[in-house]
Amino acid sequence: MIAGMADKPEPDGIVLTAAQKKSRRQRSIAIALALGVLVVLFFAVTMVKGPAVLVRPM
Repeated sequence: MIAGMADKPEPDGIVLTAAQKKSRRQRSIAIALALGVLVVLFFAVTMVKGPAVLVRPM
């Protein structure tokens, strides 16, 4: 066997620091919350308009 195969391979690409990982997580949470608020807003507007949403003139 090749001795190099047993060694742990170096990670490919960019390795993030702890601060960068924390920043990425906070940004992801903020995006998820904004998306959730938007979904709730669309749902609320649909409920307020009621079935009139489907009544349109041809």
